[in-house]
Amino acid sequence: MQVLFWPIHGGYTDAFVRGEHEYLLPVRSVRPGEDGVGGGGGWERARPVALDDLRGEDIDIVVLQRPEEIDLVESPTGRVPGRDLPAVYLEHNTPGPAAFTTRHPLADRRDIPIVHVTHFNRLFCDNGIAHTAVVEHGVPGPGPLYSGELARIGVVVNEPVRRWRAVGTDLLPAFTREAPLDVFGIDAGLLREAFDDDAAITGIESVAPRRLHAEFARRRVYLHPFRWTSLGLSLIEAMHLGMPVVALATTEAVRAVAAGTGVVSTDVDDLRRAARTFLEEPEWAAEVGARAREHALALYGLPAFLERWDEVLLEAIAARPGPGVVYANANSGGNATTTIAAHAR
Repeated sequence: MQVLFWPIHGGYTDAFVRGEHEYLLPVRSVRPGEDGVGGGGGWERARPVALDDLRGEDIDIVVLQRPEEIDLVESPTGRVPGRDLPAVYLEHNTPGPAAFTTRHPLADRRDIPIVHVTHFNRLFCDNGIAHTAVVEHGVPGPGPLYSGELARIGVVVNEPVRRWRAVGTDLLPAFTREAPLDVFGIDAGLLREAFDDDAAITGIESVAPRRLHAEFARRRVYLHPFRWTSLGLSLIEAMHLGMPVVALATTEAVRAVAAGTGVVSTDVDDLRRAARTFLEEPEWAAEVGARAREHALALYGLPAFLERWDEVLLEAIAARPGPGVVYANANSGGNATTTIAAHAR
């Protein structure tokens, strides 16, 4: 089938377009020179399409990710998503500051299902009368690159200064008591000024994407200090690499980090002690990291991700619920939500 999809999240798009369909990427949203678009690297089935040319495309379904995309599709094609064109809405984010009272922009619609990337997000978001589904993240496996040769703590976070408490940047100094921290990500270099040139916290933002995984896997342990974001791909990638992880027990992390694959807690001191143990016992760190990789491959492997997306896309096109997809009608009038089918994964 032909799937219309705006590549606004590079990491997610990289996994999504590796399926068996043809993926149409609107040119307005494709960054000039973006690697893989219409080319290799797993993007062979993806091709850019100018918005003005969409009318000539035989689009089977659109995966929306922003409310404005409804109009962006209707204007050039003359087809209204959810009425003339099958559509689903992929929601990447946790609800806003009001958390469980935040109402989703499509909460009043019955014609476009909302697809959440975590069970936590679906649970906390007010989805109104909209049907919902959960498709958990999938990551193109970087391979078991973990060496842990550097007794340092690795962190991955984009814009750590701007996003500060949401991503747990304020918690980083507590971990320098155990070992130096290397923080990878966009604008990580700003941490130097934010922490008054603290030599124990190094911001790294110049590593080429192709080298990032290998370089990051040299760190002994991965720290996931995020308070309130959707489940970060960096956590899943670290586990894919074979890294032991310590993570705040917030949002979806408690599901992602299974027993024996790392340590999750809301007590920062618990996490500090766990990090110290991994740093002092490299063989134990490698053993836990190997279990983390096995768990990540089972829960967040690319084949399962693409299979779940196929189910969601086909159900939306058929306009009726079916097996294998978590669909729930939230218009229960105060009664229990009706679950049509559920993944037992």
